[in-house]
Amino acid sequence: MANKQHSYWEQDQLSAIDYIIVGSGITGLSCALTLKGIDPAKRILVLEKGVMLNGASMKNAGFACFGSVSEILADAKLHSEQELIELIRSRAEGLETLKTLVSPTEMDFQINGGYEFFTKDQNALAEACFAQVDYVNKITQEALSSVSPVFETVSNHFGFGSVLDKGLVNLKEGQLHVGKMMNSLMRRCAQEDIRILSGVEVLGYQETTENCLVETKELGVLKTQKLLLATNGFTQSILPDLVIPARAQVLITEPIDQLKIKGTFHMDQGYYYFRNIDQRILIGGGRNLDFKGETTTTMGTTEQIQQALERTLRDVVLPKHQGIKISRRWSGIMGLGGQKRPIIRALSERVFCGVRLGGMGVAIGSSVGAQLAKISSK
Repeated sequence: MANKQHSYWEQDQLSAIDYIIVGSGITGLSCALTLKGIDPAKRILVLEKGVMLNGASMKNAGFACFGSVSEILADAKLHSEQELIELIRSRAEGLETLKTLVSPTEMDFQINGGYEFFTKDQNALAEACFAQVDYVNKITQEALSSVSPVFETVSNHFGFGSVLDKGLVNLKEGQLHVGKMMNSLMRRCAQEDIRILSGVEVLGYQETTENCLVETKELGVLKTQKLLLATNGFTQSILPDLVIPARAQVLITEPIDQLKIKGTFHMDQGYYYFRNIDQRILIGGGRNLDFKGETTTTMGTTEQIQQALERTLRDVVLPKHQGIKISRRWSGIMGLGGQKRPIIRALSERVFCGVRLGGMGVAIGSSVGAQLAKISSK
């Protein structure tokens, strides 16, 4: 591993680093801020592969959620009841942790309800969800210490097409502005003298008895006392076989006159989702149409999935609107695994990771970052 030639001033900024955090998403920045709270004297450097955020933190839909009824029932097949309760609780607590770092006003946090509707060919799924809504309410009430039910049935008063007459609503689900949230986190890091370098790709690392040598493509080898990986969907390039990458495709419309839809919406066990934002509809999903092709870290969109999103937009979400125009399309990379629980662990005395957020980065990213900071600062 050969060093790049740095000026005296550059080398001064890259020396005596206590923590290098890889990944400047919600997890990485929350981790950095927690570390500063534990010991303000520590020098922290955050490295980001992209010029802007390259993962899911700046590319997600901004759902402040902990799961629809169908998603929770699907999770119940992979977890014990107590694990499921803890999973839901961790998501709710994670959102509260996020609010301690970014005020609700700063990130335009709103609770407008999280709705789940079923297409007319999903009668069996709908019947299963309605039949078990009391069970889901029981475990979510225990998880959230809520006296009142979290989920209720609701009519299709939004005018959605090709769906059943009734659906379900999560009364506690919210939405936020992703850009405002991340900008606020970055401002706080700047105020705490946490340095963030973008466009720096980490290729690997080596541990010695005295430090950890982090090899980067752009800056050569950097020395740090501890290395923290908050890389989520991109973890496999550094730690193979720990996290499965999953691409999520999205599109957003141009502003729509008299748009009355407000809230976050789920369909098909969460594989399709949409929301209102700035008089537009943002819709994403469709990964279940091509699991193999979407198991990738390559950014981009595909005709198959984008066409499915457009059909859902026009036939289901906005059947009465004419001339809907698409403003832009993009994708983000999530980190998945056999279970929804994140991986937060020490890989050695100097290397730690907080990854596999299971598509719930907004909900649990801040708490994963905080836990990563705490286990690495001992």
